[in-house]
Amino acid sequence: MAESVYDIPVNRIDGAPASLGDYKGKVVLVVNVASKCGLTPQYEGLEKLYENYMDKGLVVTGFPANEFGGQEPGTNAEVAQFCTTNFGVKFPMFEKIVVKGDGQHPLYAALTKAVPVAEGVGDRAPADGSVLWNFEKFLVAKDGHVARRFSPRMTPDDPIIVGAIEAELAK
Repeated sequence: MAESVYDIPVNRIDGAPASLGDYKGKVVLVVNVASKCGLTPQYEGLEKLYENYMDKGLVVTGFPANEFGGQEPGTNAEVAQFCTTNFGVKFPMFEKIVVKGDGQHPLYAALTKAVPVAEGVGDRAPADGSVLWNFEKFLVAKDGHVARRFSPRMTPDDPIIVGAIEAELAK
């Protein structure tokens, strides 16, 4: 059986070792984020989603990445400060990783392999299944399987995303 996304080591934004396995039994929304992107205001919606559903079992996780137009140039400490100061982010943030191309983090290799095309990207979907842009979202079910994948342009409050989260939480 393929390695579960739960088993792949990652580091929290402060450098502490972690994994998505820390959230077994919860629904996890994995998002590659950036602080200098036109979609950066989605941090606000992600935080609201987290606050609205965390008591029901949702965890939003942010993975800063700099593969798209150099839109996440900051250090981990700078990213953490930016998120807290500008958007009051309380959901778990992780160290900057590579989500596409050379040096792709194993977590993103597993996520993109599990669900090769994001909903809502239409004919813009990369043929190789890679992440299209910042703020692409992966929904991981309580048992650790990757259930859905959403376009970067789909906002956190999109009824399709909210409905998918509620459906997974209800399982």
